Amino acid sequence: MRKDVSMIPSKAVVLLLILSLPAPLYAQLEVKPRPSPLAVTSCRYKDTYLKIIYCQPHKRGREVFGSLVPFGQVWRTGANEATEIILTRDIEVNGLVLKAGSYSIFTIPEKEKWTIIFNSDLGLWGAYNYNSKMDVLRIEVPTEELNGVVYEPFTIQLDSKNDKADLLFLWDKTKVTLPLKFRESKSTGN
Repeated sequence: MRKDVSMIPSKAVVLLLILSLPAPLYAQLEVKPRPSPLAVTSCRYKDTYLKIIYCQPHKRGREVFGSLVPFGQVWRTGANEATEIILTRDIEVNGLVLKAGSYSIFTIPEKEKWTIIFNSDLGLWGAYNYNSKMDVLRIEVPTEELNGVVYEPFTIQLDSKNDKADLLFLWDKTKVTLPLKFRESKSTGN
């Protein structure tokens, strides 16, 4: 008498079924958001594109500048990874040329002013391995105290108007403005 082989499941099929049963359970695990989520701000003027990638720490009832972010020390300008800026063309930053490329942005906050640093070392976690020898540009700008508004998350904004933009750093009751100017590309005459 002949056995009907189609009725006998193979060992491989049984093993596959047993192993795949717990898979839907893992698909239901909750992925918790980062306490300091990733944020992006960008702007474009003609053929120049500027994008800043950073993480947003939140105030959460804490004293921010002078405590959580100490005065006089290099800060990653956000949380987690160091803040990075990408430029497709040269721009002017407070009147000084910053060449097209990618840079980390570090700052040294003080009560009355900030030093804003564009550094060529990329992919850093925090400011722990900050190397001042990699600085491309350093600029001091005054701080401004905000009245009637408190920024809970650290926020970087680009406020652009034609060939000019303000790079704004906002957190708690502090605002720092860095003026930018987009440079016109030189025509080759072709």
